[in-house]
Amino acid sequence: MKDFNLKNKLRAGLIGFGVMGKNHARILSNLDNVELIGIADPFIPNQIDSFLDGAHFYKDPVELLNQELDYCVIAVPTNLHKNIAILALENGVNCLIEKPIAVNYIEGIEIESVAKKNNLLVGIGHIERYNAAVQQLKIRLLKRELGQIFQISTRRLGPHPVRINDVGVVKDLATHDIDLIMWLMESNFKTISAHSYQNKAKIVEELVSVNGLLENGIIVNMQINWVSPYKERKIVITGEKGTFVVDTLNSELIYFENGNHMVSQEALMHLKGVSQGNCTSFAFNRPEPLLVEHQNFRDKILGRSAEIISIKEGLSTIKIADFFLKSSKIGSSIEL
Repeated sequence: MKDFNLKNKLRAGLIGFGVMGKNHARILSNLDNVELIGIADPFIPNQIDSFLDGAHFYKDPVELLNQELDYCVIAVPTNLHKNIAILALENGVNCLIEKPIAVNYIEGIEIESVAKKNNLLVGIGHIERYNAAVQQLKIRLLKRELGQIFQISTRRLGPHPVRINDVGVVKDLATHDIDLIMWLMESNFKTISAHSYQNKAKIVEELVSVNGLLENGIIVNMQINWVSPYKERKIVITGEKGTFVVDTLNSELIYFENGNHMVSQEALMHLKGVSQGNCTSFAFNRPEPLLVEHQNFRDKILGRSAEIISIKEGLSTIKIADFFLKSSKIGSSIEL
């Protein structure tokens, strides 16, 4: 990677102006030490938000990549990630790629190979890592506040977003939780057993249920779907001292402590259990995760200390997602 003159702003571009692309554009247009040079998308909007005044629109990403960019954000559909990323990397441009890295592990490896050849930085946009509640949880886990951890469970449910039709729920939603599980638990998957549901009218799976075991012995349960009428994003980690519950939608972290106080009312015992401890809801600052993601990628390019999701981590996540689909297809568990 080349050295950057800190007196000048980094020249950034955005490829893809869909729902997530518009959010990236909003952040890039106000990001310190960064200038949004332009946006590439085949469909140029008739009306452009005022915060994008000065940014040029291009129908062809090659035109944008010719503007001497320092980096670009790739927010196109997943099945286009490989071709667009390789195009940018071959033009000498560092890339922040929306998750997952690619539609499958093989295509992800191709991106990694080109990045290495050109000595360029690639970050993967697993945005949930930058959620303040998840960051707080990681700090407390590192302090071993739960003691030995027994199990991690995730629930990521909601209606099917109309804009997504190139991949199923495994590649779109489950990749969030695969990344979080391996990062929070600091362990890879050892075994996977997945079952999925696909409506006959659909071309991709809309629901997946996964049971697994990590290499460090922690049990994994995951529920992910696009068929629920309500939206839920939960992480539950159970250990010898209690349970952490994270609601990433609201960026909330709650700790349920194991207790020694007996429930005196017999009528409540079968509902609450025979003992209860303190319940703590933590207070902390909640910056926008997408802003934090961009700040970290910018700082990484500038050679500052920053936490980004590396291409290696992105590859590990998509590899496990591929195994989810394989396990579901063959109807049996897989040992990695």
